[in-house]
Amino acid sequence: MTLTHVRVMLEYFHPWTNAAGLYMASHQGWYRDAGLDVELTVFDPLRGDTLEHLVRGEAHLGVFPTNRLLVRSAAGQPVHGVASINHRGMETIQTVAGRGIARPRDLEGKRLALNPTPRGVAMVRHLIAADGGNPDAVTLVDSGYRELSVDDIAAGTVDATFGGYWAWDALFAQLPGSERIVWPVDELGAPPYHSYLLGTGPALTDPSLLAAFLSATARGYRAATDDPAGTLDVLDRVIPYFPRPILARSLELIAPTWWHENHWGTIRPELMTPYTEWLAANEILPPTFDWRQAVNPAARTPVDETPATTVAASPFAPAASLTSAAAASLAEVPFTSAAAASLAEVPFTSAAAASLAEVPFTSAAAASLAEVPFTSAAVASLTEVPR
Repeated sequence: MTLTHVRVMLEYFHPWTNAAGLYMASHQGWYRDAGLDVELTVFDPLRGDTLEHLVRGEAHLGVFPTNRLLVRSAAGQPVHGVASINHRGMETIQTVAGRGIARPRDLEGKRLALNPTPRGVAMVRHLIAADGGNPDAVTLVDSGYRELSVDDIAAGTVDATFGGYWAWDALFAQLPGSERIVWPVDELGAPPYHSYLLGTGPALTDPSLLAAFLSATARGYRAATDDPAGTLDVLDRVIPYFPRPILARSLELIAPTWWHENHWGTIRPELMTPYTEWLAANEILPPTFDWRQAVNPAARTPVDETPATTVAASPFAPAASLTSAAAASLAEVPFTSAAAASLAEVPFTSAAAASLAEVPFTSAAAASLAEVPFTSAAVASLTEVPR
C-alpha cells in the first residue's frame, strides 16, 4: 500500500506530554493503517511559529494556541482549526511564599516577569483587575521567550511570573512544593478557552485524508489516557532527557484536558465565544470578528474514534429501506468527480440498491468513499449483490 506523507508540526520548541496522543497513534501503527505516513516535527523558531509554517504550506497540520489562530484568520490567512487538543487554559501566575503575595491584587508594587505579547499583557491586567487590584501598579519585566521559574523568583530576579504551564513548566522547579505558589489562570477569572487547537493550512485539501488522520489521532489520545505506562515508554524514545517522574506527573495532569464528556476533538462554542469576545474587548481581534470563520464546521462535533477503513467492492448486508443514519452519512460525502461519475453509471438492481440501506456508515468511512477510484469490475459487483 502506498502511504500518503503528512507533516504535523507541534506547538512548542520540543515535544512534550501534550503530544502524547499523536505519538501513540504513530507508535501503534494507526496512521499507517489509515494509509498515512505521518511525520511529527517541531517548528523552526527562527522562521516563525507553527501557524507561520502552515501558512507557507510547509506542514499539512499543526498544533497552535487558539488566540494566534483567530488573529491570523482575522487577517485573512488560510488557516483553520479542525479539532481541539485542550479544554482548559494551561498558563499560571507563579510566585513563592514569603513575598507577601497571597492573591493577584497583591502583585501591586511587585515585579512580574512575562513574554509581553499583547494577549499576555491583557491577561495579566485582567486577572489583577478581576481581583480588585490596580494593573498599572504592577511592574512588568520582559523575560522574552525564556519564561522564568519559581527558582528565579526565589533567587530574587523577580517577584512573580506569568505564562508557565501548571502541567509542565511548574513541575521542573527545584524549590520545595511547600514554598511554591501556582495559580492556574482559569481559577483566577480568566475567560474559558481551548489552550491548543489542531488545524490545517493550504497544504491539506483532501477531506478524506483529514478524516482518517483525525480518527487515528483520537484513538491515540484515548490510548495515551488509558495506558499511561505504555505512553511513557513511547515518550522515553521521543524526549528521553526529561525525568520520567516529571513526564508521569505531567501526563496525569494534562490527560483530562483532552476530553469533554468523554469525547476528543470538539471545538466548543461555549469556550470559543467568550474568549473571542474577550480578545476583541482587549483590541487583539476586530470587534466584529466571528470565530466560526477560523474553524472547520465539522470540528464542532466529536471526532469518531472508529478506525478509518478503505471502501472496496463487497456484498452489502440486506435491508428493506434506507435508514436515516445511512442516508445522512451519504449526504455528507464530498465525492470527487471521478467517484461520482462512476456511481452515476451504476445500473443498480432493486436488490442491490436496497442492500445499501444496511451500511452503517461512520463519518470516517463515509469520507473515504470520496476517494474511491471505482474500477469497472467494482462497479459491476455493486449491481449484482447476492441477496
